Amino acid sequence: MDSDEQRTPELKTLQQKVAYMVEKTFPGQKISGRVFAERVRERGGSLSHSYFSNILAGKVTHPSEDILRALGTGFGVDWRFFKEESEVVDEVVAGLQFLAKRRTGEISGLAGRGLDDNGLPPELLKFALSLLEDAKARKGADDAEPEP
Repeated sequence: MDSDEQRTPELKTLQQKVAYMVEKTFPGQKISGRVFAERVRERGGSLSHSYFSNILAGKVTHPSEDILRALGTGFGVDWRFFKEESEVVDEVVAGLQFLAKRRTGEISGLAGRGLDDNGLPPELLKFALSLLEDAKARKGADDAEPEP
């Protein structure tokens, strides 16, 4: 296998992401909208076959979060994979702002609404902890500098 085959293709549009997941989930198969919609239904989600076909055809570019969740259910992946990069960046920035406010005391309590039995995903927890470590290191460096 050469390096070109190992490279992940550019996945910016919803159509590119869904086509990529179809190929990875059903390699070498032609998957119909009806088959995929049934798969989503069997897993507790809801997605019409025509809507799925329109996504694959590139006719749908900005679906609702419910549709993205249905895609995630059907493919067995985190639904956020299908979100636009800018939306994910906005969520990360909001999370960082939250962490900063939590650290400075502007936010003093936490309620774990929306978390499942597993709590925070390990990747998010690891990321948050790394931010805290970076902040501690910067604060230590700032404290060590002599005042003018």
